[in-house]
Amino acid sequence: METSAKIALVTGGSRGLGRNSALALAKKGIDVIVTYHTQKEQADAVVREIEKAGRKSAALQLDAGLVVSFDGFAAALSELLKDKWGREQFDFLVNNAGFGVKAPIAETTEEMFDSLMNVHFKGVFFLTQKLLPLLTDNGGIVNLSTGLTRFALEGSGAYAAMKGAVEVLTKYLAKELGARGIRVNVVAPGAIATDFGGGTVRDNPQLNGFIGSVTALGRVGEPDDIGGIVAALCTQEMGWVNAQRIEASGGMFL
Repeated sequence: METSAKIALVTGGSRGLGRNSALALAKKGIDVIVTYHTQKEQADAVVREIEKAGRKSAALQLDAGLVVSFDGFAAALSELLKDKWGREQFDFLVNNAGFGVKAPIAETTEEMFDSLMNVHFKGVFFLTQKLLPLLTDNGGIVNLSTGLTRFALEGSGAYAAMKGAVEVLTKYLAKELGARGIRVNVVAPGAIATDFGGGTVRDNPQLNGFIGSVTALGRVGEPDDIGGIVAALCTQEMGWVNAQRIEASGGMFL
């Protein structure tokens, strides 16, 4: 059984940036486990695509905002690693799972706030904590943030605040996991044309044009602009990059 390949776990890997990151990792010769919340068919399609590219892959169900479920997920992941890879640990964790809520602070309900916090910050914090024993020494963690932590656009206050917390958490993880040789970085995409947040960046021509007008490279981002960056951070070439916020926005609001 092949045991030399690195293994990455990408949360929310069934669509959007997670899917793109998973495929980019596979292109770099890394095996990939993707998680999905409800879209099992989409996740299975990603697995087939990765396998077609010659890498091993699998999909696991995960509610990234339900901390009480993380013990069961860790156990399922452990079994999968043993059964499919003959290993007890994996190499890279990509905390990508998420969703968008657009509302002014004055109209943000506690329910909206809690749902964002549970997935984007509390879930990231405790899932990472739970998976640390399964993460290899000299491995890596890539967290996903947003350009909205640097520039402010109305309606994203709660979402951006959670991502700001993840950016601070990234530095503390890098500090505390450095003794194990584990690097921790955060990628902050600008506006990307996916189905995120209802697909407004992708489907609204007016918004699309506005974003292009305030971006140095003159267009909105595509998933292909992000996945390769996530994958690159999981390679030895980037082995001295640690505790960094890497914005991938094409130069928005410079």
